[in-house]
Amino acid sequence: MPLAAATPVAGFLVDLLVVLVAAKLGDEIFKRLGQPAIVGEILAGLAIGPAVLGLVEPSEVLEVFAELGVVFVLFWVGLETRIEELRAVGRTSTAVGVLGVAVPFAAGFATGIALGEPTETALFLGAALSATSVGITSAVLDQLGLLRTRAARTILGAAVIDDVLALVLVAIATGIAAEGGVDAAAIAASIGLAAAFVIFVALGGTRLLRARPGLLQAPRFADSPLLPAVILCLALAAFAAEIGLAAVIGAFLAGMIVAETRDQHPIEDEVAPLYAFFPPFFFASIGIGLDLDALAGAVGVLVLITVVAVAGKLVAAGAGARGLPASERRIVAIGMVPRGEVGIIIAGIGAASGVIDAELFAAIVGMSVLTTVAAPPALRRSAAGGR
Repeated sequence: MPLAAATPVAGFLVDLLVVLVAAKLGDEIFKRLGQPAIVGEILAGLAIGPAVLGLVEPSEVLEVFAELGVVFVLFWVGLETRIEELRAVGRTSTAVGVLGVAVPFAAGFATGIALGEPTETALFLGAALSATSVGITSAVLDQLGLLRTRAARTILGAAVIDDVLALVLVAIATGIAAEGGVDAAAIAASIGLAAAFVIFVALGGTRLLRARPGLLQAPRFADSPLLPAVILCLALAAFAAEIGLAAVIGAFLAGMIVAETRDQHPIEDEVAPLYAFFPPFFFASIGIGLDLDALAGAVGVLVLITVVAVAGKLVAAGAGARGLPASERRIVAIGMVPRGEVGIIIAGIGAASGVIDAELFAAIVGMSVLTTVAAPPALRRSAAGGR
């Protein structure tokens, strides 16, 4: 039974309290086990949700907090990325990133068609398989002390390219789902709009903040750059959503723009509390909404798409990084495997669009969790073997 409260407002507050505490307990346990915290948060949501204890039910308030969590996840990823860092890794990173999208996307789309899914559903499956969790990968590389290595720079640059291209694919798939069919003109328009938005905002915004790094502190209400940065994040996320793109694209680009002020102000310290508070609601909400009966009925699909997801990234990244030594190429290939929050975000968008059913959604979430859990220990072993 859901927890009872005297008033609706009290009920919402109790739900938020239970979700946050459960998510942080899951975070604590999994960090102590040496596993990604987001997995613990997802499982904590599953435990308190309707499928297990029934303490919390999905609600509009929880959905709002979860959406803010998605936005701040991608804002943080953007904040940890700079344009010149992407340029520095050069052709190898670009090859890994492009192949790392093209091969898994094609394999995922073909798998969806082979499973008898409609075109728009197969597109979402391909997009979910093409993503890479730059957050998960960078956290593991940081723990291993490898963030300054060539392999790490290649992974991070390629992962960002992967995420941007995957989100563009999501925008295309969403547009197709809304139109009810494949429209070449709509696809071309979606690609052009996404490309124009990304290029204009990324290049124009970063150049502006690089030239005027104190701009976020210029408003009189800004005692620190935090509030203007959050306003920029929400504004670009809202604008991206208004023009038919995923809101997280705008949030990611806002993070890249704000990152240009890091030399003048420790902006990460300002944003860190938001990153710590909101994203757990998103990951826990995934578990709360997970249907165990649907997952049990999708075990075969889960195994199939997990194999396709892992093989697609290993083959694509290995081919793209062929100019590197074998030990570094292996690290790059394994580092591109985790789907983490990005694969889950794409699955959630597909479910919200009505083109991904409960079983396929559960299978994609399961695939994202499995690749997220399996990659860090494999990356550790590969890094140790290459030293």
